[in-house]
Formats: sequence, structure tokens, C-alpha cells
Amino acid sequence: MVVIAELAASAVPAFDAYERRVLPLLARHDGRLERRLRTADARTELHVVSFPDREGYLAYLADPDRQTLRPLLAGVEVTQRVLEVDDVPD
Repeated sequence: MVVIAELAASAVPAFDAYERRVLPLLARHDGRLERRLRTADARTELHVVSFPDREGYLAYLADPDRQTLRPLLAGVEVTQRVLEVDDVPD
């Protein structure tokens, strides 16, 4: 899947703090951050994330530690989109 996060300039530090704490939780659910890309102005970030199955992704979303961290984004201007994608053969 691809996660696209668009941030207000003021949101970048809070988003970074949140990501530093939440991304390590992927491994609990057999998830993997394949790529993390950011625009030069740091206001758009893309994550290519993989899970072996949808259940792993749903378990990551429901992870109690992840839920505990959500308040770090309270009041932060972040728009996120999640796209479920497949590899395209060459």
C-alpha cells in the first residue's frame, strides 16, 4: 500500500515525532516500511508499506500502542490517503 500524508508547514515537527514512534510498530504485525519519501519542503510524505495480508494491516491500525500515540497528532493539520496497490509486472 501507499500512504500519502500532506502536512501544513507547522505540522512537520509533530508528524515527525509521531512517525518516529509509530513506524516501529509495523513489525509487530509483519508489516514493513519499504520506502519513505518526502518532498523538499517536507510537506508531503509517501510511505510504501507492505503486509503479508489484510489482517496484518487491520491489526496494525488497531494496535493499542498506536492508538495511544494518536493524540500526538491532535490539532495537527495532516491529510492522509491510503491506497491499496499491486505490483505491475514489467
